[in-house]
Amino acid sequence: MNDLAKRTTFAKRYAKAWCSQNPESVAAFFAENGSITVNDGPPAVGRAAIAKEAQAFMTTFPDMVVTMDKLVCNEEGTEFHWTLTGTNSGPGGTGKRVRISGYELWKIDNGAGGSRATWTGKPERVGEQGCESINDGLIAESKGHFDAAEYDRQLKEGVDS
Repeated sequence: MNDLAKRTTFAKRYAKAWCSQNPESVAAFFAENGSITVNDGPPAVGRAAIAKEAQAFMTTFPDMVVTMDKLVCNEEGTEFHWTLTGTNSGPGGTGKRVRISGYELWKIDNGAGGSRATWTGKPERVGEQGCESINDGLIAESKGHFDAAEYDRQLKEGVDS
């Protein structure tokens, strides 16, 4: 299986984990000390904290569906582009439908003692730029981005407003 096929399979499985209503299944895609940051907020570090972050979205949107839109490989890493749809029907929810797209910028940890592999399999130091190979690696760092103002508007007014 080539690297593109591996990373696409990994990303599709990751999106499916977000739909599972099982936050630990999302956290399992991260290295033990991995992190996720949402819109430049404080990072959730470690699988327990990542699961808590996932649980917050799963509670807000009990019918949440996350789809993989595309993967983009660039000098910063791998961008996992996604779309979230769901009804804000969790505790205190507005009952409004939301459809928001965004992306996560991934750094992959291949467990190689301070290094990672590029998508071509060439090892590089963790601090260097480049697209990583999934191989058997997990997400070391994910920086998520979406339009927070549009998200807040949709929470109040719904997607079709």
